[in-house]
Amino acid sequence: MTSESTLSLSSHQELSPLAGDASTSVLTRFVPTATSKQLFRMFRDPRVLEKEERADLVRELRSAVELAPAVAEVRVLFGMALCVDLQAQEALEQLRIAVEQAPDCFIARLKYGELLMRLRICGKAAEETHQAAKLAGSAAQSEMARRQATTIRTMMREGVERGGFKGLFPSWMTPKRRVRRSESVTALANSR
Repeated sequence: MTSESTLSLSSHQELSPLAGDASTSVLTRFVPTATSKQLFRMFRDPRVLEKEERADLVRELRSAVELAPAVAEVRVLFGMALCVDLQAQEALEQLRIAVEQAPDCFIARLKYGELLMRLRICGKAAEETHQAAKLAGSAAQSEMARRQATTIRTMMREGVERGGFKGLFPSWMTPKRRVRRSESVTALANSR
């Protein structure tokens, strides 16, 4: 590969939460420079990428995963790009595989927990975020995990969790079955 088609080491230092030195050299081999520029734009603000740019980014990262299927950090980047492109199911699968491949990877656990949180699967999200917090290697990583855990706890406390529609409608809007007094007396008599 030419130096133009690879991610420069200095620009990759901005991805410091992603990986250590060994992973940096692996990423520089599989992520082209143009893709890395789009990644940096995506990291700064995911809304700035147009639909075509998101599709190009996903395509490039898909080919990077095909080149290096065993590199968890590349899968994490791919999963993040899929999230930005609103392909949640495939992103969930890619992040799950990344966590299985590298259970000690902070960013894989954190991003998997974040996606689970956004999908309102709060119990599993809390577990993954807790594991990420234990793997944090810097104050910045600890802070990211702490903030995510706080958000998850707030969601759980407020009852915003998948499968729970209990608080969706006010109690006065839900139909209530009224039992006639004669039916309840008959039911009590039959139960004896």
